[in-house]
Amino acid sequence: MDWPLSVALAHSVPELPTGTDWSYEMKLDGHRMIMWRTDDGVRLQARSGRDVTAAWGDLALAGHHLPAGTVLDGEAVITTEDGRISFEAAQARAASSPTRAHRLAAQHPAHYIAFDALQLPSPNGDTRARPYSERRAALLSLLAELPANTPIQAVSATTDRDTALTWYDTLHQGIEGIVAKRTTSPYRAGRAGAWLKIRHAETIEATVAGFTSTARQPKALAVRLPDGRVALSQRLTTALATRIAPRLVPQPGRAHTQDGDAYTPVSGEIVVEVVAGTTRHAVVTVVRLR
Repeated sequence: MDWPLSVALAHSVPELPTGTDWSYEMKLDGHRMIMWRTDDGVRLQARSGRDVTAAWGDLALAGHHLPAGTVLDGEAVITTEDGRISFEAAQARAASSPTRAHRLAAQHPAHYIAFDALQLPSPNGDTRARPYSERRAALLSLLAELPANTPIQAVSATTDRDTALTWYDTLHQGIEGIVAKRTTSPYRAGRAGAWLKIRHAETIEATVAGFTSTARQPKALAVRLPDGRVALSQRLTTALATRIAPRLVPQPGRAHTQDGDAYTPVSGEIVVEVVAGTTRHAVVTVVRLR
């Protein structure tokens, strides 16, 4: 299995699917992460393919308890003092220097919530072609061998749709929604697989067309929505601006949104997840960098 690995993604749907061949998982509000336990140590990969080991050293340390040859897919989450999962805290950690990340880890240790086993130690190897039900069983068996105080845990899952709906209706803080996966399905990169999601606040993916202010400290992004419109986002959080800034490559000149707002265009393809309003000015809130 070669680094970096392309991750599986879910399609948004208005309601949970029915049938006996579905498993339903909680969708947590954190940072997607692939955990690689190699012969030499642990490497952590973001959804984009970047190496993010330095920002999540506490999880890398915990990963050493996994047997060499293990590759897991999951979500890095941070819980605050009041017991809630905080995406803002995870975002701040992801945008930190190694020194600051170490300090933040001491204040708010991270958890790695695994939802798939993509590779198992020899002689098993790559498991992506196996059915989800087999991969889930292998994941639970693997994690059962870890120390009792490990921050590496399996995501909550059920095959009972009513239970999943109860989770969706009652759990909101730190729980984005529910992901449904066919129990017979293999793990396929992109949205080619049988993963479906319903979310409390529906988001969409958009490409970055430009930014306002400076590339080093962008205030807002101009994003190209699926219908072709380009709209300015609301003001970026400091953590999100810090993460996006290094990837902005300004182009000469100025461009304008359909509403007449000016922005500096960029080259390359940067994908962000946004909540887009339906007003005339298409208020857009950038949720995260993809």
